[in-house]
Amino acid sequence: MTNVLEPHDYKKSVFINCPFDSAYEPLFHGLIFAVRHMNLVPRSALDPSDTGQLRFDKILTLIEDCKYSIHDISRTEVDPDHGLPRFNVPFELGLDLGCKRYGKRLQKHKTSLILDVDRHRYRTFISDIAGLDIEEHNGSVAKVITVVRNWLRHTSDTIKFETPSGATIYARYQAFQLALPKTCYKLNWDVDNLPFMDFSWAAYDWIKNNPI
Repeated sequence: MTNVLEPHDYKKSVFINCPFDSAYEPLFHGLIFAVRHMNLVPRSALDPSDTGQLRFDKILTLIEDCKYSIHDISRTEVDPDHGLPRFNVPFELGLDLGCKRYGKRLQKHKTSLILDVDRHRYRTFISDIAGLDIEEHNGSVAKVITVVRNWLRHTSDTIKFETPSGATIYARYQAFQLALPKTCYKLNWDVDNLPFMDFSWAAYDWIKNNPI
């Protein structure tokens, strides 16, 4: 498995905007696997490319470079350490929507999926997004994989008609998880501390070598 960044392809790039803490990690990994299984490339602020950029500039570049984006706004609770919620995800959602409205001609065709634990909860804290594509996942990895699969299946013009169901992709994700420790052992990776790029490539490699 080659551990390098893939060439940029706007039409196959998916920006994932979500929390990065350990509690959210199972959902984040499910998102990555689902995107990979749809033969698209997940992108994230955790991407190690262009490390010299300011974080804000890096996020702007990622948003500009991705036709698709997934935003999970489920983490709105107050942080117990400082008594304030984190606003990074809704901020980046706003940047993405602004890019589609005010960006270049190519970016007018950007499309976004907004995730939450409950599809109606947004009305309480970000009601201005009413009318956009909002789906609930209930904190379930199986559900988030199915939601992303269905969205990309009907949104992307690069997805094959015979794409397997969300349930099938989730079953394959479980098989991938069982195989991941062995893969990490061969590559001298720490399975409990995989950077975004390494996990993404491990998912890509497993999917490629385990066709349906």
